[in-house]
Amino acid sequence: MKSRFKRFSYRPVQPADLATVCGWVDDADTLFYLHPRAQFPLTVAQLAATLAERELGTLLLADGAPVGLANCYRQQPGEYACIGNVIVAPQARGRGAARALMAAMAEQAQARWQVKELRVSCFNGNVAGLLCYPALGFQPFAVEARQRDGQPVALVHFRADCARLRAPA
Repeated sequence: MKSRFKRFSYRPVQPADLATVCGWVDDADTLFYLHPRAQFPLTVAQLAATLAERELGTLLLADGAPVGLANCYRQQPGEYACIGNVIVAPQARGRGAARALMAAMAEQAQARWQVKELRVSCFNGNVAGLLCYPALGFQPFAVEARQRDGQPVALVHFRADCARLRAPA
């Protein structure tokens, strides 16, 4: 097992961070899982436009270096927040970054909207995501039919209790 980073922190994503995040998207599949409406290759302009429409744009840092991004695209105050555009830098995968990123999103969503749960969605082709979310405490609760290049795909919706996400692993 790979060692964890010494320290995770987070902050609001800044325009200067976007080129770094775009560099984590190295193929069309990764882009589809991150942002299904974007065109490959992901550009700073595409990412900036999406972040401008969303809330809680968050950059996860590991030992001071950017390693993850997520934001909130919908919330029902007092109930849930939907987290999207989730990505962990390739060099940080399998090292605790996804857990730290979801804990950061839970902390912020609870503080802003007093939500009880986070929701995330994952396409069926994203095997890493489908395996990661349950390991973090998310449970599937719905499957939605979607299309990719005219072919059917499934979007699996997960939810988790915010208090559980914020608890140390």
